[in-house]
Amino acid sequence: MADAERRYAVTVDGRSYELIPSTGKVILPARGAKIHHDPGCRHLTDAHALEHRPDPDGLTWRRLLDAEDPASFAASAGLLNGRSRPVTGVCSCALRPVADSHAETLPYWPVDEALRVFDRERYRADVEAADRRAEEIRAAFPWEEWPTLTLDRYALGQPDVPGHQAYSYVLEFGSKALGSITGGTAKKHFLYRQNNGAWWFDKRYADLDRAWEQVRAGLVAAVTAAREGRVRDIDELAAVRSGIMVVAKTLRIYAPDAVLPVYSDSFTQHYLDRLAPGSSAKLQPFARKELLKSLVDEDPRFAGWPPQLVWYFLDWWAPARRTAPRTVRIGVSEPGERWAEFVRAGLVPVRADRVGDLHRYADEDEFTAAYREAYAETGGEAREDGGLSGSRRAALAAELWSLLDLRPGDRVVATRGRSEVLGVGRVTGDGYVWLELDEPDLPSGHAVAVRWDEGYPGTLDEPVADWGAGLVSDVPPALWKAVRALPASGGAPAEEETAGIEAVEIPPLDDGLQRIDDALERRGQAVLFGPPGTGKTYQALRYAVRRLGELSEDLAGVDPLAEPGSEEFGATIEALRASGRLTMVTFHPSYGYEDFVEGLRPVRGGAGFTLEPVDGVLKRVCAAAAADPGRLYLLVVDELNRGNLPRILGESITVLEKDKRGLPVTLPLSGEALRVPPNVRLLGTMNTADRSVRMLDSAIRRRFAFIELLPDSRPLRDRRVDQLHLADFLDELNRRIRVRLDREKQIGHAFFLPEGVPVSTAAEFAAIVRGEILPLLQEYAYDDYGLLAAFLGDALVDAVGHTLREVSDEALVTHLYEELQVGSGAE
Repeated sequence: MADAERRYAVTVDGRSYELIPSTGKVILPARGAKIHHDPGCRHLTDAHALEHRPDPDGLTWRRLLDAEDPASFAASAGLLNGRSRPVTGVCSCALRPVADSHAETLPYWPVDEALRVFDRERYRADVEAADRRAEEIRAAFPWEEWPTLTLDRYALGQPDVPGHQAYSYVLEFGSKALGSITGGTAKKHFLYRQNNGAWWFDKRYADLDRAWEQVRAGLVAAVTAAREGRVRDIDELAAVRSGIMVVAKTLRIYAPDAVLPVYSDSFTQHYLDRLAPGSSAKLQPFARKELLKSLVDEDPRFAGWPPQLVWYFLDWWAPARRTAPRTVRIGVSEPGERWAEFVRAGLVPVRADRVGDLHRYADEDEFTAAYREAYAETGGEAREDGGLSGSRRAALAAELWSLLDLRPGDRVVATRGRSEVLGVGRVTGDGYVWLELDEPDLPSGHAVAVRWDEGYPGTLDEPVADWGAGLVSDVPPALWKAVRALPASGGAPAEEETAGIEAVEIPPLDDGLQRIDDALERRGQAVLFGPPGTGKTYQALRYAVRRLGELSEDLAGVDPLAEPGSEEFGATIEALRASGRLTMVTFHPSYGYEDFVEGLRPVRGGAGFTLEPVDGVLKRVCAAAAADPGRLYLLVVDELNRGNLPRILGESITVLEKDKRGLPVTLPLSGEALRVPPNVRLLGTMNTADRSVRMLDSAIRRRFAFIELLPDSRPLRDRRVDQLHLADFLDELNRRIRVRLDREKQIGHAFFLPEGVPVSTAAEFAAIVRGEILPLLQEYAYDDYGLLAAFLGDALVDAVGHTLREVSDEALVTHLYEELQVGSGAE
């Protein structure tokens, strides 16, 4: 029987959990849809009627998570609730979501247990496919030819050589069965031909020929060293030192037994930390790969395992990827019959064919330039009116380029128009593919390979405005819930709703929140800074609701997917604040050390009032966090730069540093020791129009990560007030401000999104311009009306009379349209 006192860290779908093992049995609910390990779990109802099922090895939880069809597995294993319906999930009393910092304090789930449940047969076909692909590449590029291999057979971007015939192309895009090295730029291949015809190579070489000669020799030397058992010597090969993943994948092909097919150095270090903590900190990349392979070779549990299978096990057991699958929407314009052909082929088409295969471009900048040139006349694919601005074309290019980021397991929602859902599927294989003209029954163009789910086609109750214009977009959690609830999909599982514990699929953090999370995990404290109206406080609260919410399954009224502005969002903020896990303060000139750390306060006693030390905000947060190490505690400080930071922070500035968390610093007033636990995060906001980051105390700057939030016109795309296109207006206004002032004085997009919705009438827009934008610009211009006229135009500003012209709301919109949209060439 398992020891109920054990606790392990485990990563599932990119998230950290604390595993609370069962005591030899799992508990089945009367009405819910999850197995339980704790009979006292608050999610259980009708406790007297609960059924227990044997769990002798304590691994039912993992078998359930790994089942291809959880409902069928549950039925066959007798995992049925009191209504004889399959139990398909795992409750938080068995897998509790925790902060990464807490997971790092726990031992990781043991390899022995993992091996008992790992299904080797499931990966047999994948291992065989990888070996076949490696053999095909060796046949196409024989090892004997490498010492004299010509550049045209190696490099990307050559117009006279079909891309798929170049080794670099095959390695990055034509061999996903061996593992992925996509992402970043083509520079990882050491040299390549750019779209403008120029060659890129390391400038330490005198010319292209010399560069190729050295790179080729370096690759040959790397493979030779690996074959001779000298993998760590590859670290000394200067010519190929900048392309770790390219070299590592080349070893998978030409020296397959020398290393594991773990190409990223950070992934290699991650697995070493799991298998032999502290063993690799001072090693170089290929010395680490050599050590990882030796640990596996010396472990009898992996005897006879091919390296590819070991990699599959490691990736399943302790995945290094920290993100869960994405959900994206792809707009489809194909007519019904043609769409049916794509469905049968397991593809979602993306219509933007003039730019050709995305794989032929070295990086996003090169692709964006090509896209803007290709669609310079029409403004974008699937648009008949032309007239899209350059910024809109750049946005569409970014959407198209994002197809390369899709990975197997990501979800795709295929849509037509603003409300019709054609189907939902999971990305398979290579994800993005380019269909050549000779594809049977299908036109050439971009597509994504998917495995279609059953159901889902239908029409949403409310149209989604953003679906009408873009090619590809992320599907936010609230919208995915609406897609799941379509009648054709069968709606959400009734059992989970009846039990009051609906199983909510938590998607990965969006890019903005992920940047914040990464910064806080890395440094412990971060500052969101930028011009007014860029959503700094908004983003801080979004992060609090999402990140704290998903770690607070024990709190009632918490919805991590709540949308800002909704009642659920406000209720979640209040529940987190009441629990102490979220604390919000605002710094100002009168705020001091006494408020933040500790200070003397009058306290009523028997002899009247006396001055006694009273804990400040930081001390109270640290005390609560120390008593609850499995939870994340977040302190949000608004208007950080309005306070006297050295005075407010005092001694705490030392122990806020990530590597000094948990160490004591003595407070002079109370004599107590202040310790900042590792599960405390501090997130500040700072308006750069008030004070530049450069003006902050240097000791404080060193201890914070800084994340700049700039104006983002994307929420205003295709939104107009009369003829004025809001995104183009904001982009041009900020361009003029950057030219004449600086980037810190720009105007944020949030000004034009009252309550999160783009302004739509001339009266609303004029009120915002007159009451919020003009006063800011006047302050920036220091009453220089010539400068103000350069921002807004002479039709609104009388530079000679030093006044603003009185115009109607409609005239104000027209003048700004003519000055900042037509006059700038955006129209």
